[in-house]
Amino acid sequence: MYLYSFRLISLCSFKGGEEKCRRAWAQICEISRTEFHKVYQRLGVHLEEKGESFYNPYIPGVIEGLTKQGLVEESQGARVIFIEGINIPLIVVKSDGGFNYASTDLAALWYRLNEEKAEWIIYVTDVGQQQHFDMVFKAAKRAGWLPQGDNYPKASHVGFGLVLGEDGKRFRTRNTEVVRLVDLLDEAKNRSKAALIERGKGEEWTEEEIESTADAVGYGAVKYADLKNNRLTNYTFNFDQMLNDKGNTAFYLLYAHARICSIIRRSGKDVEEVKNKGTLVLEHKDERDLGLHLLQFAEVVEEACTNLLPNVVCDYLYNLSEIFSKFYSNPECKC
Repeated sequence: MYLYSFRLISLCSFKGGEEKCRRAWAQICEISRTEFHKVYQRLGVHLEEKGESFYNPYIPGVIEGLTKQGLVEESQGARVIFIEGINIPLIVVKSDGGFNYASTDLAALWYRLNEEKAEWIIYVTDVGQQQHFDMVFKAAKRAGWLPQGDNYPKASHVGFGLVLGEDGKRFRTRNTEVVRLVDLLDEAKNRSKAALIERGKGEEWTEEEIESTADAVGYGAVKYADLKNNRLTNYTFNFDQMLNDKGNTAFYLLYAHARICSIIRRSGKDVEEVKNKGTLVLEHKDERDLGLHLLQFAEVVEEACTNLLPNVVCDYLYNLSEIFSKFYSNPECKC
């Protein structure tokens, strides 16, 4: 609600520096920041915050520089940059003299390239903003900020699709409101905790162990359910499937990981010593399949990074878990 409230403040007046707007904006930001931080803590996310307003002082200089290069032109009272191949211009100063998102995005891109010396800048937004960032990046190439082709430094836009409910529509509550992430995390943790208690862990584990495991499984399930899908496509969110211990879910991967840790623990061996001095013998087909799949890890990570597709790593890990489970279940393989 706080982000929508921001729209109630006159953007033009704010950009012009009216103190009343700035105070209201600062209060809204602080309220939002406090709530966001609670979610970030639960997910283990660490941010270096530079909000949109951080770049405001750089906008005039950036626009002036682009103008001196001959990139900015007058069009119907506004100041724009024409982009080859696109039939609408990139407006950098509105007809009333105010700045806009393009102004800020250009200033931010200039800052990241020139002040932070970034080599690869990745913008993550919904797919609807793809054309906007394509225009910003092409303007930056015209200005000489970015090289032509796919050389460094470079900027990329990572678009993502919609999360749908089981009815095939945008994921919402029964009151047709957009589901808040904090509520989603609460639900995932509560379901994970209930599943642990149902499996009898409440009698075996301490309350602290139950809580920490419910956190790991619940939050991990939410993350994995999002990352395992191709980011460009819409996907259907389903709690029951997300927390299933079979199939391509975080629970299945965590279960395989727990088995591996159990093997290491029961072996009584020092893993680092085994890696440095041990001999690897792959006699059975399932052992060779596991070894060959592990060798593909570096290639998979490179592919995921090159194409900015986390689901490639998820697919690899799921297949690895399946191959490991087959290996683990085979009595001929020595664990």
